[in-house]
Amino acid sequence: VQLVESGGGLVQPGGSLRLSCAASGFTFGSYDMSWVRQASGKGPEWVSSITRGGGSTDYADSVKGRFTISRVNAKNTLWLQMNSLKPEDTAVYYCARGRFTTTKGGKGTLVTVSS
Repeated sequence: VQLVESGGGLVQPGGSLRLSCAASGFTFGSYDMSWVRQASGKGPEWVSSITRGGGSTDYADSVKGRFTISRVNAKNTLWLQMNSLKPEDTAVYYCARGRFTTTKGGKGTLVTVSS
């Protein structure tokens, strides 16, 4: 099982980023998937989940209305579109197998929101 996150970087408050997660080593379309984040000095926080077929999504209250999770099973890829970013969104973002999980899957990608 391999999950490789990318797309992080430095962005100003109010800006946008799109994170990607490339999955391999398992049947991607058979799993619900999630994004998890961990800020420096804090524990992992569930951010968002999507069901295996993409028909249902869930979001933490802290990101609802600003973030959008999506997937394309034919490409074994998961995305997280992040808009209206806030300094408190600064964290390492991880994709993970499962729904509502806080178990980190890959090595993560760092998102820093700062002016």
